[in-house]
Amino acid sequence: MTDEQKTIAFVVYPGLTPLDLVGPLQVLSALAQLDPGYRTVVVGATKDTVGTDTPLRIAPSHTFDEVPSPFAVLVPGGTVPTLRAMSDETLLAWLRTAAAGAELVTSVCTGSLILGAAGLLEGKEATTHWMLRDVLTGLGAKPVARRWVEDGRVITAAGVSAGIDLALHLVERLAGRQVATNVQFVIEYDPEPPQGALEWANQPYGDLKPLREHTLREGLAANPALLAKLLAHA
Repeated sequence: MTDEQKTIAFVVYPGLTPLDLVGPLQVLSALAQLDPGYRTVVVGATKDTVGTDTPLRIAPSHTFDEVPSPFAVLVPGGTVPTLRAMSDETLLAWLRTAAAGAELVTSVCTGSLILGAAGLLEGKEATTHWMLRDVLTGLGAKPVARRWVEDGRVITAAGVSAGIDLALHLVERLAGRQVATNVQFVIEYDPEPPQGALEWANQPYGDLKPLREHTLREGLAANPALLAKLLAHA
């Protein structure tokens, strides 16, 4: 690392959703390859490998202590383990310290709930996965139904794949539209899902409501006060 480099730190904790992390990491690592003024790191409480919500395991490149003052922070989301991470005081303390000096504080999917648990969304417009967007109110945020939501230096993305869009937006914000377009070509991001675009008026809320209920109750079983607070807005 040189003195001029700006560090973009991607947070790892047990049980996260890999694409929340790896999608934006791929985009912003491409920025770092094109512009040596940036570098990407993956940070965790230790450098030990941790599990995810898939068979993939991830090992951080740095510990929290090694990256106390990043230029930007990104927190990925997940399901039950992410809600458990909302009570991880080691993680929350690092986020509060890092965010105090960071120019960008960002998240993907339910990673915004961790930001909220750290007290970083108070009074901010924010988003998360559509199934849990309403509980952001219980964390002091103002829920917004958009692909990503920018409120000053805090930028939150909706579910999983929205993290790639967020990251491309960050590249444009940091390095301009042409560089962002170049990165988009590098990763060949031009999605054409076989099912076509989602029809948000027909979102399967009823079908997935049991999953939502399980995620909240299982993830926050050890923190009944926070569970009650979030359920009041669910």
